[in-house]
Amino acid sequence: MSTTTSTYRALRCDALSSDLSGLHFVELDARAPGPGEVAVRMRAAALNFPDLLMTRGGYQHKPDLPYVVGMEGAGVIEAVGAGVEPWRVGDAVCFSNLTGSFAERNIVPAAKLDAVPKGWDFASAAGMPVGASTGYVSLVTRGALQPGETLLVHGATGGMGAAAVQLGAKLGATVIATGTNPEWLELLRPMGATHLLSSRGDFASEVKALTGGRGADVIYDPVGGDVFDKSTKCIAFGGRLLVVGFAAGRIPTVSVNHPLIKVYSVVGVRAGEWMRQRPAEAPGIKAEIARLAAEGVFKPLIGARFAFEQSIEAIRALANRGAPGKIVIEMAG
Repeated sequence: MSTTTSTYRALRCDALSSDLSGLHFVELDARAPGPGEVAVRMRAAALNFPDLLMTRGGYQHKPDLPYVVGMEGAGVIEAVGAGVEPWRVGDAVCFSNLTGSFAERNIVPAAKLDAVPKGWDFASAAGMPVGASTGYVSLVTRGALQPGETLLVHGATGGMGAAAVQLGAKLGATVIATGTNPEWLELLRPMGATHLLSSRGDFASEVKALTGGRGADVIYDPVGGDVFDKSTKCIAFGGRLLVVGFAAGRIPTVSVNHPLIKVYSVVGVRAGEWMRQRPAEAPGIKAEIARLAAEGVFKPLIGARFAFEQSIEAIRALANRGAPGKIVIEMAG
């Protein structure tokens, strides 16, 4: 039986700003889901760096104003539109959908949904979709990581980096993780990281030393800037340097004679866009992610939890890199 309400609260971006001043809590009218859609009573939402960038107009996707913030979440289906089989009212689901998650209610395309893995809480489920899909498309689809290869993961103490560490270890790679906080890096050992390095130091020389001079076969880089520049100095012959994002702020460049001489590939990764452009591959990718999640891979490290009313403080914590792993907003059940 549906438990829909006539209005719900949401965190809306009304104007772009550098200081989050364009964000406001608002009361919105609930609408019924249309064909191919479901209404989700939100229980948790996880933060991602693009959430912050979108409020500044600095992300490649620029939603029309005003929009409800939040690209990743989890909750319980409270109403369904036509043609959403096999989803039903009462199903526990998680998803990523670019906007709409920092709210008590959300309308989500049924094609975006995944079941909450058995035994997972909503906070963990909310923090899975973006990291898992980015990690899978990066390491499997685009990076072709093989057992026995060396994987270098930058930004490893963040949500997406930690997911790449987990998947890389599962795929049989030797995982080298970098970050700026030594205590946070130690949290990655149980996730499968073999070596931990500071991204502020001369990690390129350290990677070469750890690999007998060979370098890393696959480099996962959501950071960009100086980290990318140094990565070109420690990539193996025939390696794959995966461009995932630019959390450092500076978009780096590379002289194309360098990958020619060292015979490596610079590979762009946009997991969501990959599945949109290649819809025939999306069901298989989602099925593999669900299988891996059921085995315990991709379970996020939750570094901080905030109440829904503290959503702006949570985004500020993300901007200040105030916690390892995922920062999660939890709604009342």
